[in-house]
Amino acid sequence: MSVITIQCRLVAEEDILRQLWELMAEKNTPLINELLAQVGKHPDFETWLEKGKISTKFLKTLVNSLKSQERFAGQPGRFYTSAIALVDYVYKSWFALQKRRKRQIEGKERWLTILKSDLQLEQESQCSLNAIRTKATEILTQFPPQSEQNNNQIKGKKTKKSTNSKKSSLFKIFLTTYEEIQDPLTRYALAYLLKNNCKISELDEDTEEFTRNRRKKEIEIERLKDQLQSRIPKGRDFTREEWLETLEIVTVNVPQTEKEVKAWQAALLRRTADVPFPVAYESNEDMTWLKNEKNRLFVQFNGLGKLTFEIYCDKRHLHYFQRFLEDQEIKRNSKNQYSSSLFTLRSGRLAWLSGEQKGEPWKVNQLNLYCALDTRMLTNEGTQQVIEEKVTKINKILVKQKQKDDLNPQQQASITRHQSTLDRIHNPFPRPSKPNYHGQPSILVGVSFGLEKPVTVAVVDVVKGEVLAYRGVKQLLGKNYNLLNRQRQQQQRLSHKRHIAQKQNAPNSFGESELGQYVDRLLADAIIAIAKNYQAGSIVLPKLRDIREIIQSEIQAKAEKKCPGYKEAQQKYAKEYRMSVHRWSYGRLIESIQSQAAKVGIYTEIVTQPIRGSPQEKARDLAVFAYQERQAVLI
Repeated sequence: MSVITIQCRLVAEEDILRQLWELMAEKNTPLINELLAQVGKHPDFETWLEKGKISTKFLKTLVNSLKSQERFAGQPGRFYTSAIALVDYVYKSWFALQKRRKRQIEGKERWLTILKSDLQLEQESQCSLNAIRTKATEILTQFPPQSEQNNNQIKGKKTKKSTNSKKSSLFKIFLTTYEEIQDPLTRYALAYLLKNNCKISELDEDTEEFTRNRRKKEIEIERLKDQLQSRIPKGRDFTREEWLETLEIVTVNVPQTEKEVKAWQAALLRRTADVPFPVAYESNEDMTWLKNEKNRLFVQFNGLGKLTFEIYCDKRHLHYFQRFLEDQEIKRNSKNQYSSSLFTLRSGRLAWLSGEQKGEPWKVNQLNLYCALDTRMLTNEGTQQVIEEKVTKINKILVKQKQKDDLNPQQQASITRHQSTLDRIHNPFPRPSKPNYHGQPSILVGVSFGLEKPVTVAVVDVVKGEVLAYRGVKQLLGKNYNLLNRQRQQQQRLSHKRHIAQKQNAPNSFGESELGQYVDRLLADAIIAIAKNYQAGSIVLPKLRDIREIIQSEIQAKAEKKCPGYKEAQQKYAKEYRMSVHRWSYGRLIESIQSQAAKVGIYTEIVTQPIRGSPQEKARDLAVFAYQERQAVLI
């Protein structure tokens, strides 16, 4: 991943900001709200849900029909295109979440049909537990330990040999065999092995622990089913009409269920967005960069006429914006002998950030520009790498298109455009020379996340089968470790303020300071420094899928065991336990690591984090699993 995002504030005269606000808030955002609503009511909605995407042709047709309405008319072409892209992205993400939840429910329900206590296995099979264990032992003998012993035998200081990879593969084999085989005794023996993590247990089963584990899965299913009924995207409620409708319902009607009470309360307390949807400029030539006599940078946007905005940015980002200007000037002065596909800038996005003061919205809220850029374009060596990739891609497209007999005007224009790019792409922009980072492919840095220990790093040489180094969060932060405790205290204070606000039925969304973001950057810098020191080929990050649901279900299961039959006591215990558990913005930390790695040129990989094991073992196994997946793809 070589693309990073930088941002700057855009400053202009009040009249210019007012014009832009009115376009985005009174024209573009209502258009997006209407598109979201009409897509959700369309007869083909269920078909799109199954496919996981909306017909782009339908969205374009719908937008063209809405253009004629006065409330949506008069927008630049880029605004309409941005609305289509945003609605498509929102629903594509929502469809993906719904499909994933359905798969999770099906998988967990299937697991519950397999999960049986030892007593149930004896009763249903009409065999003794010893007979089931004997059959399970016979099944295990068909899979000798040596079969996968070399896959995960990575030794490290103060760690044990891990067999998680072996157990994981055996679990999948046993699960597949259980679904296919018909012999009853073999099925019960497989169910016994699956329940006991592919091992033979010589101890009597702890019925309380079995009941707790089963209940935890039931809770996960219940929560997923509740989420499956989540409302479709409805856009941003500027006029507060939805809030007023809910308030009217609450004052007139009596709730019938506890679930309805929670839904009403959530709707009334939910903080609605008070800024319009952003506008995306997906083409790097939709923005024109300028400089005045005082060397101040300005930018203009395609479709907004001569509205000019001055750039206010951090010093560390200033050279990027200067590079955007230089690229355009070189291309303009050379009479288009250069290709814009080699611009450092890839795309931009206009967005308003909420302000806390009162007054006119274009005065109170801050206008920002987010720019995505390819860090490889900053050096000559990186640009040559991009050229090779683009030439290969364009040649493949041209070969496919030229093989067609009858080409329509759009396809012919596409061929002409790609051929023009191919003719000019070998003339790169002047860039400084800097050798690309070259790490050793066999050395990987695994980064695991956890509750008690937020970040743990393991540097693994997979070929030699050894761990070169471990680093915990205390070692990564060093003298700045005290900032972590300060952030925890800040989170506790905000949690207390949020609790008081909830009791008073007041808005309870309190923003944190930038301390957490600063700590994330320190951790990211330390991880990148370790990777460079050991010449690592890549950094492996965990896929944070379902972590919130796993934690919540575990807490609820603990509460039910601690206070059986007393719902209020369970809620109190769960709340106290949740407050004692460390809270961390893992997504933000991953973005920081990826951004810093992209600047250096270190590749990042995403792998599912193991559930079991110590933080060191999880970090080590992440690196091993990533390497194994890479080898499997090559095979």
